[in-house]
Amino acid sequence: MNLDLKVIAHRGIFDNIKIPENSLQSFKKAINKSYPFELDVQLTKDNFLVVFHDDNLKRMTGIDKNIQDTTYEEIKNLNLLNSDCKIPLFSDVLKLNNDKVYIDIEVKTTSRLNDTVDKLMSELHGYNKFIIKSFDPRIVRYIKKKYPNIICGFLIKNNYSNKFYNFILKSKFILKYCNCDFVSISKKLYKNKKFTKIIKNFPLQLWTIDNLSEVNYKDNITYICNNIESFSK
Repeated sequence: MNLDLKVIAHRGIFDNIKIPENSLQSFKKAINKSYPFELDVQLTKDNFLVVFHDDNLKRMTGIDKNIQDTTYEEIKNLNLLNSDCKIPLFSDVLKLNNDKVYIDIEVKTTSRLNDTVDKLMSELHGYNKFIIKSFDPRIVRYIKKKYPNIICGFLIKNNYSNKFYNFILKSKFILKYCNCDFVSISKKLYKNKKFTKIIKNFPLQLWTIDNLSEVNYKDNITYICNNIESFSK
């Protein structure tokens, strides 16, 4: 990955009290401190690309509805937690950042794969400092086939309920299928020596890091970090 920093602010710099995760305020704070930041994108029912992590709105807004089943009009005035912050449009995040720092974009799993990716790439036109990743191998494959010059990674977590799916996602086959540029894994998976052999030829991301002692500034790993204000470059 063409990144000159070792650590990336997970969902911006937030405390989920005064500053909620994935808010313009959390990203502004990261930008002001010159940290790249990670965020999550989803497409609403009426084709607005918004920044939001969960499938469901309930944890962050109190509304029990899946975000991909809503219109932007329905959600644009919802407050995030107990703050005055709203769910941002991805385009507003790009305007705020204006290519100042790298953005690490996670595309959430969706039944509207093509629409979501194509909308994302349309909004990213003219921007340079970004990478993309997804837990869905179909999304990664689609990006690398249609937009081959885009840096795109495959996210893998360490516990899936379906054993067969779990096996497939930790195999060399899925990496070839994705044609991914890097692999982003849970820090728990990094301790699995058998698995790390499979991904040894890929640039690596580790998530989610909670304290400075977990970061090795001498290795070739990029770290997705919480509590990033306690880190130093």
